[in-house]
Amino acid sequence: MQNHLFNNAPTAMLLIDPTSNQILQANSKAKKLFSLKEADLANYKVTQFFHECLEQLIHFTQQVLIQKDAWSSDLSIKVNSEIIHLEINATQVEEYILMSCQKSVESFARYHQAIVESNYQSGLAHWRKNETAFEEIERQNQLLLTAVGDGIYGVDDQGNTTFVNLAAEKITGWKREDIIGKKMHEVMHHTYPDGSHYHAHDCPIYAAFNDGEIHSVDNEVFWSKEGKPIPVEYTSTPVTEHGILIGAVVIFRDITERKRIQQKLLNAMEEVDSLKRRLEMENAYLLEELNADFNHHQIIGQSAQVQHMVQQIELVAPTNANVLIIGESGTGKELIARAIHEVSERKARPLIRVNCAAIPAELFESEFFGHVKGAFSGAISDRIGRFELADGATIFLDEVGEIPIQLQGKLLRVLQEQQYERVGDSRTRNVDVRVISATNQDLRALIKENKFREDLYYRLNVFPIQSPALRDRIDDLPQLVKHFINKVCRRINKSQPKVSLAQMQLLEQYTWPGNIRELENIIERQIILAKGDKITFDILAKQTNNIQVLSKTVAPSELMSATQHKALEKSNIEKALLHCKGKIYGNNGAAELLGLKPTTLASKIKKYEISRHRFM
Repeated sequence: MQNHLFNNAPTAMLLIDPTSNQILQANSKAKKLFSLKEADLANYKVTQFFHECLEQLIHFTQQVLIQKDAWSSDLSIKVNSEIIHLEINATQVEEYILMSCQKSVESFARYHQAIVESNYQSGLAHWRKNETAFEEIERQNQLLLTAVGDGIYGVDDQGNTTFVNLAAEKITGWKREDIIGKKMHEVMHHTYPDGSHYHAHDCPIYAAFNDGEIHSVDNEVFWSKEGKPIPVEYTSTPVTEHGILIGAVVIFRDITERKRIQQKLLNAMEEVDSLKRRLEMENAYLLEELNADFNHHQIIGQSAQVQHMVQQIELVAPTNANVLIIGESGTGKELIARAIHEVSERKARPLIRVNCAAIPAELFESEFFGHVKGAFSGAISDRIGRFELADGATIFLDEVGEIPIQLQGKLLRVLQEQQYERVGDSRTRNVDVRVISATNQDLRALIKENKFREDLYYRLNVFPIQSPALRDRIDDLPQLVKHFINKVCRRINKSQPKVSLAQMQLLEQYTWPGNIRELENIIERQIILAKGDKITFDILAKQTNNIQVLSKTVAPSELMSATQHKALEKSNIEKALLHCKGKIYGNNGAAELLGLKPTTLASKIKKYEISRHRFM
């Protein structure tokens, strides 16, 4: 009889063993609700149905065991991929628990049915009055909520959607029939913009009906029905009834257009900053060119060597071919580079000059290609490199043989592919640059010593131009002297002195190891020392005589090659370090012993790769 009553109970009944997690008995409604088979009843585990809310199930079970009975609406089961929310009454029977389970939807419907019946019993007039008032309120609410341009969602204290207005449907594409009764977070708020999972515990919408606080967010996305992210700002406001949190109202708006305008503004500001920095650097180059007082459009001289060099400039300048200017120090290689640039189609932009011999080895890459903020210690902001500054223009690499071998590969890539990356940046940038390089070294000899890349040499040496030494173009001396006298006298505001034929002969007899730069310096010095309207160069006669005497008294066998001189200097430094036990600076240091500045000695030690620690 008892089994008959249990099996035909009006609600789903389960008798469970909380210790073994077993379902001991189930009546017919429970078997239907939980999809149980009588033959396999012993194989079911209680927790396999409540795995979406195990924590609540454990708390509820403990409450029953302590209080002997309990009630809960927080539990749900998953049957055949369907989640069913339950209201459960439970009581302790000996060491077991008897549970009466009912669908929350059915309980909710019966509750409202009871209200309807109560109103009906109160009289038809009262019912019509309530119905009319309810309909009027509902009509007014619907008008208001439909007219609002912002999307509005209502959610209960479980996160299930209870209300959707028309604006929300238009913004997200989710119709009310798609989302009502489903967890809002799982439908449209489940993932961050970067694709990572957005856990419900972190959801500000859910937080509102858990902590009772208003949560405002302006940097998240809702996911549309098509699976596209929609940038939104929203406010989740808790809803209470009789002091109990029962859900939340979410008001949101699509800020896609605002985000687009903000990003466009940021991009414009970055572009303005970049152009500003570039313009400042270009202005600095232009100002330096104005102050340099170079003759950009004319190379002084009528000698055959100069005429040949001018012809080469006229041939190569209109092209984009890379040029390698070869010549001794002081012969005017930069003047040749300027002449090429001024005749080229790139002359509207300044010539960007880089003295490769003056850049520390560790800063070459940053100087050439720029860096981003934080790329290395001291990089407090983004910096434009020389190649980026020369985009659309010409870059002049003076003393190109001084470029470190480890950077030459990256320079070769710019020449081959016209692409590079800033230090610390993964973005590849394109650049249109013509390269003019100059050197006073024998690059072929450096290639044999593995100090210069052969492939880079051929890339730079597309069109070589020889810059003749002054001693090879003595015929140009009168014009050069006249030019430099005019230049110096204008600068120091002094009347121009005359140069006698005898003094000009002294200039022509001198070998000019410092070339045109030495000529200019000597002329300036002698103008400053000149008394009256004549200028003399007797000092050159003394230097010439000394050289001639030296050449007559010194046999070729007594001369020392550059390699021998370097080896001798290195040996001398090592002997000094050995004597001073590795000490360089201060009293009784190697610098004092050799009569050198400590910084000069340190530079030579680095040059000859001497480890002074061996002598300590």
